[in-house]
Amino acid sequence: MAFGLPGIVHSKKALRRSVSGTKVSLKPTTIPKGYFAVYVGVDQNKRYVVPLSYQNEPAFQELLSMAEEEFGYNHPMGGLTIPCREDVFIDLTSQLN
Repeated sequence: MAFGLPGIVHSKKALRRSVSGTKVSLKPTTIPKGYFAVYVGVDQNKRYVVPLSYQNEPAFQELLSMAEEEFGYNHPMGGLTIPCREDVFIDLTSQLN
């Protein structure tokens, strides 16, 4: 017996778009298993959902070090905030894909 799941297919497409560097279209509290949320930006912070595997990448570790230097463990957004320009973050994550 087969079930039609168009909502799941649509949400998978939204996740693919979010990982590739566009804004997340999911609810703010929805983070799929194997991913984590970060806030990126200098003036305005935008939320991105990225794979946990990025934590093993040296370039992404550099961004995490910047966040630690800037904020320590007290992030103003309540989540992990990366203090870099959004275009730099998008460029870096697109190279990691």
